[in-house]
Amino acid sequence: MSRPDARTLIDTVLDRGSWRSWDAPPADPAPPGSSYADELAAARAKCGYDEAVITGEGLLGGRRVAVVASEFSFMAGSIGVAAAERIVAAVERATRERLPLLAAPASGGTRMQEGALAFVQMVKITVAVQEHRSAGLPYLVYLRHPTTGGVLASWASLGHVTAAEPGALLGYLGPRVFESLHGYAFPEGVQVAENFHRHGLVDAVVPADDVRDIAIRALSVLAAGGSDVEAGEPPEEDLRPVEAWEAITRSRRDDRPGVRTLLKLAATDVTPLSGSGTGENEPGLLLALARFGTAPAVVLGQERRLQRVGSPPGPALLRMARRGVRLAADLGLPLVTVVDTAGADLSKTAEEGGLAAEIARCLAELATLPAPTVCLLLGEGAGGAALALLPADRVLCAQHAWLAPLPPEGASTILYRSVDFAPEIAQAQRIRATDLRRDGIVDRVIPELPDAAYEPRQFCERVGRALEHEIGGLLAEDPPARLAARRTRYRTIGA
Repeated sequence: MSRPDARTLIDTVLDRGSWRSWDAPPADPAPPGSSYADELAAARAKCGYDEAVITGEGLLGGRRVAVVASEFSFMAGSIGVAAAERIVAAVERATRERLPLLAAPASGGTRMQEGALAFVQMVKITVAVQEHRSAGLPYLVYLRHPTTGGVLASWASLGHVTAAEPGALLGYLGPRVFESLHGYAFPEGVQVAENFHRHGLVDAVVPADDVRDIAIRALSVLAAGGSDVEAGEPPEEDLRPVEAWEAITRSRRDDRPGVRTLLKLAATDVTPLSGSGTGENEPGLLLALARFGTAPAVVLGQERRLQRVGSPPGPALLRMARRGVRLAADLGLPLVTVVDTAGADLSKTAEEGGLAAEIARCLAELATLPAPTVCLLLGEGAGGAALALLPADRVLCAQHAWLAPLPPEGASTILYRSVDFAPEIAQAQRIRATDLRRDGIVDRVIPELPDAAYEPRQFCERVGRALEHEIGGLLAEDPPARLAARRTRYRTIGA
């Protein structure tokens, strides 16, 4: 497989002719006449690069961005003191000038010729990247073949969004080193980009030719300011009264639009993200960047149909949700949570994995998140799995959506040891959208005319307009006052 070098990758990704190098000649770390000095001279003569990284800036879809790109042909892309200084200087400049940063590592890790001094450079690079992130600036990573060792264990694994080259070797310990230390080969198929994607460690596996479009789309959300977002006109409500059990029955239809349909029909610039970033990937939750009209958002959406066929919300799904919360917090992006679940995973694995604790952490983080938040009750809303994504500045509810401590059948069983009283229980518990609004749990009910399953496009577009309206209004508010109002909201419900 042909893989581009650093300059070719930059030419492929950035707007034509926009690249400007930031690099000065590196300080030579090798004593004159040493074998290491000879190695450096030979590497420079052979590959035409003066170090294992190049840095600079360019335009990406017209947006100014900073770039750090490794060059593997220079001493296996290894990072020594000079390369680390170049990386850190570029990251710090990107932070000062408030530029999004695109990193494209390809490295065997620490430069062995420089030993411990090179090894601890990873700390310095990590600090610079974290300060960039803490400044609310996007950090995109494209992992290239190969990326291993201290590079993968530091700045290559800190991206807000991370993609990888198809077939790229990715791993903490390179397979050759592993085999020499242990006397047998590392298992096949583990240290490859595609396996990392399956385990939620990278968001996408794409060739270099596709990196440009993905980065432009991601930055349209990640680097979006709130000044160009308009609240728009609030959607009108035209609600036909329905009984609670009728709403529940409608919410469970297999053809009812879910979060994926919502994004397909009502959002733009959608960039799916994958997994928790800690080795867990749950299909029952969709995590994505998206725009509703002019409003950017991180979207966390429960996928009811996939939950039903084997992926009910468990602790891993909630850890994946918390990745989205952290992303919104890092960049000050609005967060949209979409509730549509028949209930959490009731299993030994879920209990021992800390399901209850993960629900608690989601509640705590959402209740105190500084960024604007909107919750959409889209369909079923049963139990702690629904409650975990509920806390928000504004809560919208589809007309046939509902929220309850348990599915009505479960509540009926607790009260009467029979599921036969579920319709009466549902009515008495005030779980319908209109009841939730009267009780101050929901702010707006989005009509279904007469059912979202019959008008999926019109319904989703209605929801999209409502989300744009609410996000725009929240972005116009004073952040401390908005957070205080959220706390007051939940302190006074039911009081």
